[in-house]
Amino acid sequence: MPRYVMVIDQRNCIGCYACVAACKTENDVPLEHFRTRVVETVQGEFPNLRMELRSELCNHCDNPPCVSNCPTGASYKSKDGTVQINRNRCVGCKACIAACPYDARYIYPGQGFADKCTLCIHRIKQGKEPACVATCIGASRVFGDLDDPQSKVSQLLSEANSSVLLPEAGTRPRVFYIRKQSKPD
Repeated sequence: MPRYVMVIDQRNCIGCYACVAACKTENDVPLEHFRTRVVETVQGEFPNLRMELRSELCNHCDNPPCVSNCPTGASYKSKDGTVQINRNRCVGCKACIAACPYDARYIYPGQGFADKCTLCIHRIKQGKEPACVATCIGASRVFGDLDDPQSKVSQLLSEANSSVLLPEAGTRPRVFYIRKQSKPD
């Protein structure tokens, strides 16, 4: 069974938001909600400022608190290791939303179930990439099997320093970030 991961190479992100638009279109995400988003942060003090564009989404954690806190079993880890939601079992109690340290879930308006990034599992089953990866103009989003040493994700992670969001949360995320290197002073 593959071990799917997403690598976001921030060195290539141009902030075009094509990933957000593709996700919304592919997954019928309501306008006011997001399964993926691009966060812009500025660090430093003027005149030495550094802007960072960071794509954020469900981290499909190895130790997902959303799953352990779901009282109905609607949130679950599938055999491929991705974190999914069974909409028919979800009662909209928001326990998974409160448990997620990445703010990656929302309640689908008018339907009452929790929703989030699925890594476009429906596309993966058809042999396609997630919509956000397929439309990424800068090729900053890379998806693949971490257990395949020949996969692009394995190669990227072996040759570049990577990090995860909130490692202190203990969730063991499957979304890895390769950051732009700061210029020396």
